[in-house]
Amino acid sequence: MQPTPEQIERTLDRVLLTVEKPGRYVGGEFNSVAKDWDAVSFRAALAFPDLYDLGMSNLGLMILYGIINDQPDMFADRVFSPWTDMEAVMRREGLPLYGLESKHPLRDFDLLGISLPYEQLYANVLNLLDLAGMPIRAQDRDASYPLVIAGGHACYNPEPMADFIDAFVIGEGEEVLLEICHTLREMRGQPREKQLRALARLEGVYVPRFYDASYNPDGTVAQVRPNREGVPAVVRKRLVPVLPKPFTKFLVPHVDTVHNRAPIEIMRGCTRGCRFCHAGMVTRPVRERPVEEVVAAAEEIVRNTGFEELGLLSLSSSDYTEVQTLVERIAETFDGQGISVSLPSLRIESVSIDLMDALKDGRRGGFTFAPEAATEKMRDIINKSVPDEQLLAAAREAYARGWVTIKLYFMIGHPSETLEDVQAIIDLAKAVLAEGRKIHGKKASVNVGVSTFVPKPHTPFQWVPLDTLEQIRAKQDLLKRSMRGHGLHLRWNQPNETLLEAFLSRGDRRMGAVIQRAWELGTRFDAWQDHHDHAAWQQAFDDLGLEMDFYTHRPRPTDEVFPWDHIDIAVKKSFLTEDYLMSQEGETRQDCRNQCFACGILPKFKSTRMETPAEAWKCPPVIPRHLRGKQPGEIIPLTAVSSGR
Repeated sequence: MQPTPEQIERTLDRVLLTVEKPGRYVGGEFNSVAKDWDAVSFRAALAFPDLYDLGMSNLGLMILYGIINDQPDMFADRVFSPWTDMEAVMRREGLPLYGLESKHPLRDFDLLGISLPYEQLYANVLNLLDLAGMPIRAQDRDASYPLVIAGGHACYNPEPMADFIDAFVIGEGEEVLLEICHTLREMRGQPREKQLRALARLEGVYVPRFYDASYNPDGTVAQVRPNREGVPAVVRKRLVPVLPKPFTKFLVPHVDTVHNRAPIEIMRGCTRGCRFCHAGMVTRPVRERPVEEVVAAAEEIVRNTGFEELGLLSLSSSDYTEVQTLVERIAETFDGQGISVSLPSLRIESVSIDLMDALKDGRRGGFTFAPEAATEKMRDIINKSVPDEQLLAAAREAYARGWVTIKLYFMIGHPSETLEDVQAIIDLAKAVLAEGRKIHGKKASVNVGVSTFVPKPHTPFQWVPLDTLEQIRAKQDLLKRSMRGHGLHLRWNQPNETLLEAFLSRGDRRMGAVIQRAWELGTRFDAWQDHHDHAAWQQAFDDLGLEMDFYTHRPRPTDEVFPWDHIDIAVKKSFLTEDYLMSQEGETRQDCRNQCFACGILPKFKSTRMETPAEAWKCPPVIPRHLRGKQPGEIIPLTAVSSGR
């Protein structure tokens, strides 16, 4: 029998001071929403299956929380994964996982919505369901349990988690979430099968139990096809043609979070076409928010929260059409108030001197660029062509304007990469540091983050293998030996963690049994380096008779059926294939703001049921003011760029 909210409160009063950071588990933050449980007709628990400290910085979770709570007859509560000390207390005390606002057990809700932005959360999802007192496998949950849905970027390949999730939202959730809530409310009391059939009729909703996967003798996927009549063979992603107004009533956390700032998404989608980038492919087309809307949202956020930093978010913030005007307007609006602005995702080729000047209040955080590769050969392969001189010129100007630290992000493990290409990363980082020392002397520094490339679904590189552990270690050893000395700081990720991301993101439905076995062996918090247990995952593969290498290090022929081929991101597989073959020849595509390459996104949404002109999707988009008249690949002379005023 489930405890009452009052019983949960009494238990928390008794145990919270025995765990680390009890503020994670109490709720009641400024701007949180608490409604009369009995006065609403639908109740949803929104879960982020990691620590409160991370989940409270997740913009998507906050947006969905606001959308549901804006409905007078609905209530959205929040839940996060408890840290290991709190989990031990909960299991000892028989305390089920509960909503922070209501203190109701998760079993009491109509819907449990789980955010899955990255694959390392999979084992945590099983733990979360178990702590809630719910069967972890979807087939074992009837309509007496909350319906479990999942959404987020990791769900574009839903198959590894198909055994545990009732329905996936493929694509953007702002509109379909309320459709799901209304459907479930209307279907309350009906058998789970009927509820799921109703959900499967919604665009962008994938119900895995309505599909069967079959396999070839060599273990590859033969097909994933419907097992019921009336179910679509292919599930197309849900897209919001015009972005709604930004969420502005952010909750003010009780404890420090990973990002102590208020985020505003200024643009969704990207036209650059980097071949490794999953987000750049699945979020097409580009949609921008108007400057006035962003500025008004910034004012509301500061008024509602007191945050002192605003993060203007997108995949490529400096490509926003009016980025210069936007930053200047925000600076004018908050002049003298101590509010700083950050653009966490800047492209070297679209940063101007005036933009640097407008961002001068953000100098404390360092200036960040992501070249990804350091040789012309590798840049052509990944379709991210940024000449060294352009990076050095940008770094020179940033240092000259008061930044002491430059942050550079690279990847190793791209197709056809050699140790010479890795050495070029070292040489380029040292060249950037040399520019800083000309201005700041020994105070100048360069922080270099080097991640390992994982070939992701729905990208032109989905056919390539992951580097072997030996290759990864050899490249990291070279970086560690050479990236030394005062002012150079190197960060990298562990090879076994890269393996985890690779086999989870590229897995088929058989991966569900591996995930369950690994969880039974104790895996938790795989995204946390000190908690990742590679031996447990290896044992899980061995116990199930599967090979890790089959999912990680095996190259794919272009005609192979992928586990995610029945998920339509509205970018044609033929386009991705063509781009993959071009990469093998070192051929590049220019930014599709300059030329449309018919990836497939626009025709599929010209007939959208939304009464929105195709021009609103900006495909191809207008060119940012400070880039107009420039040719693709042309070095922008920073000292000569006009602000456009």
